[in-house]
Order: sequence, then structure tokens, then C-alpha cells
Amino acid sequence: MLAMGERNMAEALADRWEQELERWLEPFLARLRRKAQRRWAPFYLKGLLLPGERKSIEPMAARVAPGDTQQLHHFVSASPWATAPLEDELVRAADRLVGGPDAVLVIDDTALVKQGRHSVGVQRQYCGQLGKRANCQSLVSLTLARAGVPVCVGLRLFLPERWCADAERLGRAGAPEGVGHRPKWRIALDEIDRVLVSSARFGCVLADAEYGKAAGFRGGLAERQLPYAVGILPTQKVYPARVTLAWPERKPTGRPRKHPVPSAASVAVAELIEARPEAFRTLSWRVGTKGPLQAAFAAARVRVADGLPMRQGQHLPGDEVWLVGEHRTTGERKYYLANHPADTPLETLAALIKSRWVCEQMHQQMKEELGLDHFEGRSWRGLHHHALLCQLAFAFLQHLRLGGEKHRGQGRRRATTQAEPAGYSPPHPGGAHLHTPTMSTLSAALHPPPPALKLAG
Repeated sequence: MLAMGERNMAEALADRWEQELERWLEPFLARLRRKAQRRWAPFYLKGLLLPGERKSIEPMAARVAPGDTQQLHHFVSASPWATAPLEDELVRAADRLVGGPDAVLVIDDTALVKQGRHSVGVQRQYCGQLGKRANCQSLVSLTLARAGVPVCVGLRLFLPERWCADAERLGRAGAPEGVGHRPKWRIALDEIDRVLVSSARFGCVLADAEYGKAAGFRGGLAERQLPYAVGILPTQKVYPARVTLAWPERKPTGRPRKHPVPSAASVAVAELIEARPEAFRTLSWRVGTKGPLQAAFAAARVRVADGLPMRQGQHLPGDEVWLVGEHRTTGERKYYLANHPADTPLETLAALIKSRWVCEQMHQQMKEELGLDHFEGRSWRGLHHHALLCQLAFAFLQHLRLGGEKHRGQGRRRATTQAEPAGYSPPHPGGAHLHTPTMSTLSAALHPPPPALKLAG
């Protein structure tokens, strides 16, 4: 049941949400060139927002535009409206809601489970939703978030190599000419460039080991002068921070050395950080439904073995960064690299690392409440149109969640939650989330229960 304050807010939202949606959509509709596109976009968004078991085109049309199924289908699947102008407007709207120097940009991917083999990009691959390999599409996602409030600012389809090797198959799916296979981390870097051009403000990039394991991804972030905290594999090699390089004395015979020799050997991150069990401290980064969320963390300054290649696949030392180890209460152990300054407290690093969870919650809400994974079309255009409209619907809900137009700037004043030593009790459980309506509150507002039946006396 909703608390009294949230119930009152839900009732207020139920009274005005359609008028607020119309006002909020104005800058987005202005980016659409044709009158028919500006007409059908609100219908599609209302179909995503309103109640319904399925958010595919036919059931949505039955709810918001009876008899106009073909027009709604044409708008999302065939109409050639460009996504870029609306994506630019979305980033600007997200920045107004949650952007700022203490915001984070979370890089991840989400899977859309599919049957058959004709939907663009579908194949048997790892599906995080199911925790195993399955037939699905995979979308690289970007999430701008602050104080636990996420806004999705990017969803891009990952095309497996097998798809890109079949030009005829790509043509049937309507993939853009010249599109080719790119690793997820490369897609992510291109998307980061896009949101930076659209003036997104954030203080750190977060990603799991799927991205953090790629030296090219970490190097790309460093080249863009972006702070990051990313997961890595336990086998990633690093050097001690104080490692030095020297040229050994040249021998009278044999080839001259091309590279200097490190003063210490590189070791796996797990080996280095686990050799210091006394360095681990238990920290709590937020209060969950069952109490404080806690784990043990330790950090050490290292230089990553991702410099110039040497013999036998080894690499010279690269940049100096933080290596962070995490011992979870489940017994699971995770490792991260962060390129923050040497005086950064462990509490700050832990809080940033654990901020990544908001994207997983967001993906779940976009699927369960807005039908992100309900699209039944097969084309590149239709999928990206549907995904963008789901992002707009989610951003609108977050706009309502933060108080709508009346409290437009309030979200900017929320500070990022900091990790605290275990045993610390915040003055209000939930911290910055205390006065923020939950997504379920908004669902209650947009999906009110039917009126109770009155029994005949």
C-alpha cells in the first residue's frame, strides 16, 4: 500500500499527467518534420504509459487509437523520421533532471528475448535477463543518473559478426547501408561522444567488466579526459605503482631490445589485492529494504599492464590508477579500475562503483512497465524507433517523479550518496530518496485501480 504522502501525489499526478505530457513533449515534437509524425508520437507514448499486459502495436492501438492500428504501425515501423534530433532533445531533458558534476553515466547492455531468427541482430548470445545464453537482441545502453534517479539516454543495437557477414539478411532487416560489426565497447564510446555533444554533464563513467576489460575502452575514456570506475576480470595484469623502467646492458651479440624492462613483474589483480586481506574494510553505500547494503572493499594504486606490447604477450606499464577489490556478503569477489586522483577516499570509490545498479533497475522497469521488450517488428528502424519512444516515456515518468515543471530544478540539488563505514546510520533511511516518489507510485497514478463495486442494499 502507498503511504499517505505518496497516495496524495499519485492522485495529483492522475489528474494532470496527460496535460503535463502534452507540455513536456513540445520540444520533442518540434524536432519531427511531418505533421503526421507529430500527431502519432503522443498516441504511441500514451500507449506505452497506460495500463496493459502487452505494449506491442495492436493492443496499444486498441487502447489509444481504436481503428487506427495501421497508422500507428506505420509511424513506428516504416515512417522515416530521424532519431538523432529527438535523442539530442532527450539528452538535454535528462541533463535538466539529473545532470551535473556529481552525476554518473552508466554503460551497460540489456537483452530483448526473441523467437525466430529474422528480427534484426537476433542470435543465440548471453542474455543477462535470463542469466544464460539465449536467442535475443542485445542493446548497448547509456544511463545518466544522480542520487539513484536514472534516465536512459541511449539504446543502440549490437550487431553480431554473423549478421554483418550476411548482406542480404541485413538488407531484409533494413539495416543502414555500410553498417558493420563493432564491439560493444566501441559502440559505447561513440554513444558517449554523442551525449557529450548534446551537453550532458556527469562526473564519472561506470561500466561492468564486459566493457572495462577492453583496454581500448579504458584508453578511449582517458583520451576524452573522463573519470571512470569500471569492472575488470580477475586475470587482468597490473604492476605496482612504483614500478620503474630501465634499459638493460646491451649484450655484444643478439638483437637490441626494443623496450625497457620493468623493475617488477606484472601480476593478476586478484593476486595483488587478495595478498592484503587486512586492507579490506566493510562499508555501507545505501539503505535497502532489508537494511544497509554492505560489502568489504580495499584499494591500491597500480599501473595497468596495457602499455606497449613486449615479448610473449606481455605489456609495459600503462597509466597509474586505483585497483579496488570487493568482497560481497555472498562470497563473490569483484575487481575494478578507477582513474581517480591518488587522494580519493575509499568511501568515494565504493559509492561510485555501487552506483551502477541503477541501470539494471531501469532496464527492468522499462521492460515490465513500458514494454521495451514487447516490440514485435523485425526491422532496424522499427526497433530503434520503439526503443527511443520507450526512453522518452521513461524520462517523462522521471520528470513526474521529480515533481514536474513546478520542481524542475529540484533534482539538481540532490547530492550523490556516499558510502559510509558499516554501522553508520543516516538521519533518514534512504537519504536523498526520502521525498522522491517511487516508480510504483507513478504506475499507480497512471494505472489507477477500477472503482469498487457497490453491492445492492
